[in-house]
Amino acid sequence: MKKAIYLLFILITYLPAPSFAQTEVVSNHAFQTGEKIRYDVFYNVIGIYLQAGTATFTASNEIIGNSEVYHVIGEGSTNSKYDWIFKVRDRYETYFNAADLKPLIFRRHINEGNYRKDEEISFNQQTNSVTTNGGVYAVPENIQDAISIMYYVRDINYDQYQTGSKIPVSVFIDNKVYKMYIYHNGREVIKTKYGEFNAIKLKPLLLKGNTSKDDEKLLEEDVFEGSEKMTIWITDDSNHIPVRIESPIAVGKVKIDLMQYENLKYSLTALKR
Repeated sequence: MKKAIYLLFILITYLPAPSFAQTEVVSNHAFQTGEKIRYDVFYNVIGIYLQAGTATFTASNEIIGNSEVYHVIGEGSTNSKYDWIFKVRDRYETYFNAADLKPLIFRRHINEGNYRKDEEISFNQQTNSVTTNGGVYAVPENIQDAISIMYYVRDINYDQYQTGSKIPVSVFIDNKVYKMYIYHNGREVIKTKYGEFNAIKLKPLLLKGNTSKDDEKLLEEDVFEGSEKMTIWITDDSNHIPVRIESPIAVGKVKIDLMQYENLKYSLTALKR
């Protein structure tokens, strides 16, 4: 389940580099306070998909200092009938600025089997630093956390990019900064458990080490093998909601499908039926 939740939060991303310019998001956001989306997590190991768990994301508004922020809570849990195998009850929270989507605070409470962990991360976007339980870390500009990255990616104007474009994004997770491109893999119709959607197809490309090449110079050997096997489909409308994520794992395959939504900012015009 932890792997599946990390897939949904798009937890792979970016280190600073002079040629690696951060993508600007649109000012008219793709989401609003009150939005709630729910996903089912399916696991396939012998050719049959089993409903292994659920993940929900709920957005609200708060004031921190003099700034309006989005407060998003992400919760992941295993299907109760599989708790005897491995029980998961995880909760992630982010507070990010409502204007530029830069995170201020990230919290996570991990409850997985016998493993417990509580973490709080504070972001200082002025000094480009992050404070965690483990110390203070230098980070690049516009760094994201494990949940805010999902909303940041939703806010990208994909009409500005052609098929084959590589879009840089960034995230801080487990006291490290990673680097990736989101590869724009075109548009297609995807059939999910909820229905058929006109979708934008994306693939995250995790880069090795301190690779700092721009997308024109990026070579196959600069990308971690296997990272390109994850595929994300988002609605090809103003909401940009992830409707399916697929990825192989060490044993089997994970599929995550949108199952329910409430209070979207825009009509879900990408839904065909």
